[in-house]
Amino acid sequence: MRRAHHTMDSPVGPLTLVAEDGALREIRFPNAPPTDAEAGPEDPDEPVLADATQQLGEYFAGARLSFDLPLAPAGTPFQLAAWWGLRDIPYGETVSYGEQARRLGHDGKARAVGAANGRNPLPIVLPCHRVVGSDGSLVGFGGGIETKAWLLHHERRVIGVELPLS
Repeated sequence: MRRAHHTMDSPVGPLTLVAEDGALREIRFPNAPPTDAEAGPEDPDEPVLADATQQLGEYFAGARLSFDLPLAPAGTPFQLAAWWGLRDIPYGETVSYGEQARRLGHDGKARAVGAANGRNPLPIVLPCHRVVGSDGSLVGFGGGIETKAWLLHHERRVIGVELPLS
C-alpha cells in the first residue's frame, strides 16, 4: 500500500488530498478532525494527486461540473452506497437526506444516510454538500456550514441560478 498526499490552496481553505495505490482516498478540510490514517509523504507529482488538484482547481474556477478520477473511499457497504449515490445529485441542486435515502431504496433511513454522509472521505468530489435538511436548511457538513453554503452558492452562480439558501 503506497500512500501520498498533497495540500492545495482553495477558496474554502487548504485541502489535503490523500492518494492510495493510484486512487484518491480522502480530501481533508482544514478544520477536519485528525484521523488515524497516515497520509504518506507530500508528493504533488503523484499522478492521481496531480489530476485531482487540476480538476478541483477547475471546479473552483467554475470550469468543471463533475470529476473523472479513480476513487477508493473506505467504508461499510451502506456508506459506500450512500457516497456513490451522491454522484447522482445534479450540480447546483440539492436533495434532502430523506430523498437520498429513498433513492438508495432505504426509505425512512434519513438519519443513517446523514451519518454515512458525515463520514464521506471525498467531499466535493462525492458532493455531500448537495444534501440538505428536509426543510432545505444547511445542516451537517464536515467542512463546516459556511463551506457548505459557499460550495452551493458557487455551483449556483456557475449555472446562473441564484437561489436563497436557508
